Amino acid sequence: MKKIIDSRKLLGVDKAVDLRELKAIYRNFMKDWHPDKIQDDPQAKLEAEEKSKAFIEAYHLLVSVAPETHAQDLEKYTEVSTSSRMVDFQYKSQTLKINFTDGSSYEYFGLPKSIYEKLVSSNTPDRFARRHIYHSFVYRKVSKASAE
Repeated sequence: MKKIIDSRKLLGVDKAVDLRELKAIYRNFMKDWHPDKIQDDPQAKLEAEEKSKAFIEAYHLLVSVAPETHAQDLEKYTEVSTSSRMVDFQYKSQTLKINFTDGSSYEYFGLPKSIYEKLVSSNTPDRFARRHIYHSFVYRKVSKASAE
């Protein structure tokens, strides 16, 4: 969740921003800070590269967790979360990454350690995740299935 909040702060947007608005903000920033626009000052060019990298990462994260993106991909996500089994999972800083048998991976943000511990100790982690994680936390797809 911290990653999402930091991305919103960097872009200067709130939770209710839509994709059209987000894209306009992103484009305006890139017009001003694109490294190719700076030719004379190597230090300023390095600064622009760092800022644009951070901005690009923040933009892509916010697009991936946007309600419009989720609505568009809901059918595929539902298919993966109901019929594909977990291969493995990793937990770090309240972010859970789950890899599925179909090759896709999803990250779930803001997951409390107590929920993760219950997942680990569950006899049926797939079932636990379907009931308590998949539709309860902000998520994003981080890799495509191999069949796509």
